[in-house]
Amino acid sequence: MAIKLVKVFVVLLAAILMAMGMLGGGAEGVVLCNTDSTKLNLCRAAVTGRNPPPPTQACCAVVRHANLPCLCKYRSVLPSLGIDPKNVFALPSKCGLRSPQCPGK
Repeated sequence: MAIKLVKVFVVLLAAILMAMGMLGGGAEGVVLCNTDSTKLNLCRAAVTGRNPPPPTQACCAVVRHANLPCLCKYRSVLPSLGIDPKNVFALPSKCGLRSPQCPGK
């Protein structure tokens, strides 16, 4: 159950990071799963690399405001963005949240 919630957050995070890339890293962002894409970069360190650091308080604030179940539809794009889905799926629990349930997973 917790793993599914983490998967949802991973998708959300990936979608936001992807939207940031489409915007060229500019100051404007898009709202995706209740999160402004410009804020997703606050979690980038916690979801990339082999041994990422724990999420910061700022990252956890982003996770708390995100619509985590919405992320389920974006889970498949994470690896193409250089994001390890396992790291993303671990964020909600590292921030004291329950992971969302993704349909079909």
